[in-house]
Amino acid sequence: MNATRAAERHLLLNMTANGSLGEGGKELFVVTRGDGPYVYDSGGTRYIDGMSGLYCAQLGYGYAGEIAEAAERQLRELCYSPLWTASAHPAALELARRLAGLAPDGMEHTFFSSGGAEAVETAWKIVRRYHVLRGEPGRTKALARRGAYHGLTLGALSFTDHPELKEPYGPPAVPTTFVANTNRALLPEPLDDAAFTAHLLADAEAAILGAGPENVAMFIAEPVQNRGGCIPPPAGYWEGLRRLADRYGFLLVADEVITGFGRLGEWFGGDRYGARPDLITLAKGITAGYAPMGATMVSARVAEVLNRPGEVLNHGYTFSGHPLCAAIALRALDIMERDRVLDNVRAHQEHLAKRMIALGALPIVADVRGAGYFYAVELAGDREGGAFSEAARAALIHDLIPRRLREAGLLARVYDRAAPLVQIAPPLIAEADLLDRIADIIAATLDEASHRLISLER
Repeated sequence: MNATRAAERHLLLNMTANGSLGEGGKELFVVTRGDGPYVYDSGGTRYIDGMSGLYCAQLGYGYAGEIAEAAERQLRELCYSPLWTASAHPAALELARRLAGLAPDGMEHTFFSSGGAEAVETAWKIVRRYHVLRGEPGRTKALARRGAYHGLTLGALSFTDHPELKEPYGPPAVPTTFVANTNRALLPEPLDDAAFTAHLLADAEAAILGAGPENVAMFIAEPVQNRGGCIPPPAGYWEGLRRLADRYGFLLVADEVITGFGRLGEWFGGDRYGARPDLITLAKGITAGYAPMGATMVSARVAEVLNRPGEVLNHGYTFSGHPLCAAIALRALDIMERDRVLDNVRAHQEHLAKRMIALGALPIVADVRGAGYFYAVELAGDREGGAFSEAARAALIHDLIPRRLREAGLLARVYDRAAPLVQIAPPLIAEADLLDRIADIIAATLDEASHRLISLER
């Protein structure tokens, strides 16, 4: 049985029209192995992994031997032990210590989970527990940003601004107000950083006052918003959020599931923008994709309330801080430090920025955004305001662009939800020659798409 037939019969894929696989529909793309910054499909064709899997494979695929050595040692010593009812194990203790050493000042405690959505769900429960213990049980509402994605569990889905994802599951578990995100392209006229930051903070403050400050429990945001296309903040934005949190008493959560562990050239992407959150959610790059793991970091100020004598944190996961995953995360951190992987991003990020920004000269490109090794190209269509006609959307975004990128040997994300985008997040080991190859492939593809767009207009 071939792979497509096997999936059709037995496997439910994530975020996929599973019923469209098979005869008369899509064939399954099967990745069989990786090597350095490349992956290979079942036919042996090599591709640049321009998305680090799904923002996970910070180190690419060249460290399997070292990771396997750490994993084998851990499995021989201890294959499983829960972090449950005053019980722990050395790998989780050491990983929590290491994370505290890398995190912003005051971020000293970690609750482990199995992935990003669980980390966000944990953040919400910790936020709620904190407010209840402080005598403010009425703080039951959240703020998030328009177009944001924070996960697909029912709690995390509350903070995800995507009706198609939410509506099939009924009303959100957490009442959430969505405020303006930091996408300058949505402004009616250009603003400098100071004016834009003031506009964004005024919008957030109005939402806080509208919800009732005494009812707001948290504000969650990514340092650079992924959905909508790698949207960075203006100067002063995160400092302004900190002031609002302190003024109105809610907790500030930085969702670093994608931006953590070097994606923006820092261990924590928020450090690039002056973020000082109360909680940080992590996953993906924490193990460089070699094992599933998530984490929620909590400031000493919040933990002091949670850890009052006799108070119980009634929250947990069977595989929280699994010994194998923790050991793999520790080895991944060792490798990143030893091989100066963050220095590699810092050394080449300006080169990548120049190559990506140059794509803005193409007729089909509306905007280029991003930071570090995290960029998106927003596309402009054949209708007023840059919208795409259905014919152009079907021909270019759903067919030509993804097909040509893959034919040229690049796996990138061609996205058509919050905005029509081509997005890249290459492994952090990528150097200038590989970054040039990525940019060249995108440029050639979008140049062809620009010519096709012109012909469609006629």
